[in-house]
Amino acid sequence: MQEYVILVDEHNNEVGLMEKYEAHQKALLHRAFSVFVFNDNGELLLQQRALDKYHSCGLWTNTCCSHPRANEKTIDAAHRRLNEEMGFDCELTEKFSFLYKAPFDNGLTEHELDFIFTGTYNGTPNINPQEVNSYKWMPLHDVVNDAKQSPHLYTEWFKIILNEYMSHL
Repeated sequence: MQEYVILVDEHNNEVGLMEKYEAHQKALLHRAFSVFVFNDNGELLLQQRALDKYHSCGLWTNTCCSHPRANEKTIDAAHRRLNEEMGFDCELTEKFSFLYKAPFDNGLTEHELDFIFTGTYNGTPNINPQEVNSYKWMPLHDVVNDAKQSPHLYTEWFKIILNEYMSHL
């Protein structure tokens, strides 16, 4: 099944739909979301992307991220993908949104108006192996330090989003 993204302007006004891969080839601005799930110990749940993803395979990133579908609220999409990727759902709160652009070595570019959601979960994820290779819980300050010391282990967008997230704390 082809996935489409919602193209938007910098004010989140919809300007069309485009097949996801094509939008990333053309670096067109589209709506997205990123989920940060913490446990009661303040640890962030990270996922390692599946090893056969078309970009950023095997890299560590935030709990979940993706794109809403046409006529789907962003918060509903965040719940859907959290369940599809990590095998659980939890209450999510929208924290902020921002624009970013991150090119990849393979010629694709993430150019997103990204909505950041946070939640709390204390259970064990039931990861979808088609989406996620592994997961781990890490204290937020350790994630920040590790992303600085070993940036090659993390997705480009996560490093950008993590810096933005820290500036909102």
